[in-house]
Amino acid sequence: MKKLLEGISSPDDIKKFTTEQLSQLAEELRQTIINQVAQKGGHLASNLGVIELTLALHLEFQAPQDKIIWDVGHQAYPHKLLTGRYPQFHTLKQYGGLSGFLKRSESPYDVFGAGHASTSLAAAMGFASARTRSKQKHHVVAVIGDGSMTGGMALEALNNAGDSNENVIFILNDNRMSIAPNVGAIHRYLNHILSHPTYNRLKDDVWNFTSKFPQGVGKGIRAFMHKVDEGVKSIILPGGLFEDMGIKYFGPVHGHDLEEIRRMLKHLKTLNGPSILHIVTEKGHGFGLAVEDSYKWHASTPFDPSSGERKGDKSAPLSLAQVSAQTLLELAHQDPKLIAITAAMPDGTGLNLFEKELPQQFYDVGIAEQYAVTFAAGLACEGYKPVACIYSTFLQRAIDQIAHDVALQHLPVLFVMSHSGLVGVDGPTHHGTMDLSYLRMIPEMVIMAPSNAAELRLALYTGYKYTAGPFAVRFSKGPGTDGNPTNTLSEVPLGIPRLLEEGQDIVILAAGTLVSNGIKAREILLTQGLNPTLIDARFIKPLDKKSYQEIFQKHSIIVTLEDNVLAGGYGSGVNDLLVELEIFGKICINIGLPDAWVTHGDVSTLQQVLGMDPESIAKKITDLYNRHFLSGKT
Repeated sequence: MKKLLEGISSPDDIKKFTTEQLSQLAEELRQTIINQVAQKGGHLASNLGVIELTLALHLEFQAPQDKIIWDVGHQAYPHKLLTGRYPQFHTLKQYGGLSGFLKRSESPYDVFGAGHASTSLAAAMGFASARTRSKQKHHVVAVIGDGSMTGGMALEALNNAGDSNENVIFILNDNRMSIAPNVGAIHRYLNHILSHPTYNRLKDDVWNFTSKFPQGVGKGIRAFMHKVDEGVKSIILPGGLFEDMGIKYFGPVHGHDLEEIRRMLKHLKTLNGPSILHIVTEKGHGFGLAVEDSYKWHASTPFDPSSGERKGDKSAPLSLAQVSAQTLLELAHQDPKLIAITAAMPDGTGLNLFEKELPQQFYDVGIAEQYAVTFAAGLACEGYKPVACIYSTFLQRAIDQIAHDVALQHLPVLFVMSHSGLVGVDGPTHHGTMDLSYLRMIPEMVIMAPSNAAELRLALYTGYKYTAGPFAVRFSKGPGTDGNPTNTLSEVPLGIPRLLEEGQDIVILAAGTLVSNGIKAREILLTQGLNPTLIDARFIKPLDKKSYQEIFQKHSIIVTLEDNVLAGGYGSGVNDLLVELEIFGKICINIGLPDAWVTHGDVSTLQQVLGMDPESIAKKITDLYNRHFLSGKT
């Protein structure tokens, strides 16, 4: 039997479907997503939770003329399948294939790119304002998850929406989860609404009842009800946060009842001014394992759909994030003033281990990176040792707080950045390829890029002991190359690199995860008669002048390796130091990421494409050596 999905080239194709066909389509969407993630990995529970909502949106609105804007984007799979991308869906998150998130260049239906949280409401206000200024009439709809509502930008958008009176529809997808369970007052407020639905049912019943009267009479009754509205809310639903901000609130609505969602959307399309529809969904809906543990199944590596067993080596070493968390735990058991902080990512940063063992020294502040950094600054002012564990790509959302609230005040906050460098299939919104640059520009910031798990432990201890100001430790996603280390913790001398192999003429200065590529590249070069010195940079900033001066003087060719953009990164720092030390006549090349956005794909493929794999590194060095030495130019 042919799938309904196979015949969908645009959302217009589903508008003629019967109720039974729409039910079948919903099941096809679920199974297609489950099968794809089972084979190749990807986001699962979040996508399964929005299938009915996505169907309702594309049934009731005329995309892409009507603008449907998604927050974060890790719930975009049903949207992709309904907008003509089913034939390419098997390429999802693979190099050259579909992005796992919203991407404007991929489809006209992806009207706004996504990957980070809390952006959709602000973007929707921009779309709505542009529509008004252009005297157009289309609808603007933004979908935001309850976890994203903790982000400051979402609240800023609500504040402006209530003041603007733009016709815009916000849909709050409430599954009580972001990735980890939600935290904070907004989460409690939404739970309060869910536990007191009486007001919303009463309001809806009044609206339906008055619609049966002649137009003038019905309007009069509704006008009267509006006057007592605030009093009713104060009795039945204290707070009325959204309506107090000037945004009409509707809900909560069953998020898996397609007809109910459609009915509400039809109504909201007739209203003037901003409105918000609160729908309650079940993360992982339709796949029992994901419902039982939506935290675990938010995203998944390939797995067996029947058993849920994930594929791969069960004896794989700990991830670097887990090594980081275990090291911090080791220190925190000895120091009650060490406080671990995460922004809605306890699992990805490894801090779920910390939370379980030392909950009294742990804070999850939700999707609020700016708050996390300044909160850490406040703790540091009072003599605590805060450790902010945040993905590299998400920490860039708090650059001002790092500079102004922490560094300017010389506060000893330790920043632990997991998922630095190329992270693979999540692509450009999640690659941590700018952290060395945006941190290196901040005065007095110390930055370490450990090359393996044992070095990570030393870097964390060095950062923990450092008290003169902020200290950052960045490391890549995935396991270390040296197993699960238990090396003794000791401080690393500030700014001094680590000699790995002594050679001549050529020196390879490698930072972080690129040290392993440097090791392999050196092995290739040895077979070609070249014997380069190999150095693990350890520090990105500061660079010890005496150590580097000796390195520069001993070698004619200087090669830097880093998994960061070249602009402002480690290689840039080495170049600056050469100039500062007035060392001229050296040949220096920087190998790193180009001035371009790097697409999604597995890391090894991306490194090959970018010329950062061992073979490409070795070839660049050989070509350089041949040009400058064998040609007699130097």
